[in-house]
Amino acid sequence: MAQPHGTATFRAPAEAYDRYIGRYGPPLAAALCDAAGVRAGDCVLDVGCGPGALAGELVRRLGAARVAAVDPSPPFAAACRERLPGVRVEEAPAERLPFADAAFDRVLSQLVLTFLTDARAGVAEMVRVTRPGGTVGAAVWDYTDKMVLLRRFWDAAVALDAAARELDEGVSMRPCTPGELLELWARSGLANAAVTGVVVRAAYTGFDDLWAPLEAGVGPAGAYAAALDAERRAALRDEVRRRLGVGEGPFELAARAWVVTGRVA
Repeated sequence: MAQPHGTATFRAPAEAYDRYIGRYGPPLAAALCDAAGVRAGDCVLDVGCGPGALAGELVRRLGAARVAAVDPSPPFAAACRERLPGVRVEEAPAERLPFADAAFDRVLSQLVLTFLTDARAGVAEMVRVTRPGGTVGAAVWDYTDKMVLLRRFWDAAVALDAAARELDEGVSMRPCTPGELLELWARSGLANAAVTGVVVRAAYTGFDDLWAPLEAGVGPAGAYAAALDAERRAALRDEVRRRLGVGEGPFELAARAWVVTGRVA
């Protein structure tokens, strides 16, 4: 199913993404690798690598020569390539992976499934490039409930603009529930599918630290905020801050992701 946001919202500099969702990336990557059973000697592909949070964790565990990555965003692919020398980084969509059949022991994807034009085609490609007996795994945010930053943002946006409901990631981003993920894995022919919830945290120096990347237009929420006129953007900023209940000082936010894994028959 086509998504309304797509990869066009990820053309901003990698550093802006780092300050937005990227700060949650390293702990989530570690949890995804653990759930997928990544171990020494594996060859692993990171699908939708972004600036390289998951690929970086894979390099830490396996070494650069055993890691490959792919992303359709030119600035993100370039950032991953620069940050992780020795990793093969390709610029391509998940639905058309430029790798041979059964090339990898595990194929993983972090915070990507909900942005695919065709999630079933993307998972089918992930299965194709995984060896028999290998693992396909993915992580997506719990947009509907406990991804606090995004949930509070869209609740604030809808309170001020009813039309924002159509863009609310809790409504528009699929698959993002355990049932949807298990169904997708089953329809893709993956055995022993399982979903677990993982909670990660990110630290902010203050509310401006949280808000700045949104004004830069990163991701669906950022694209929405950046498109507003100054007055409406200021009102949204105040409402998001009120709903988060944070002040000028440092704070942390929690975010729950669903991690799904399955075995290639």
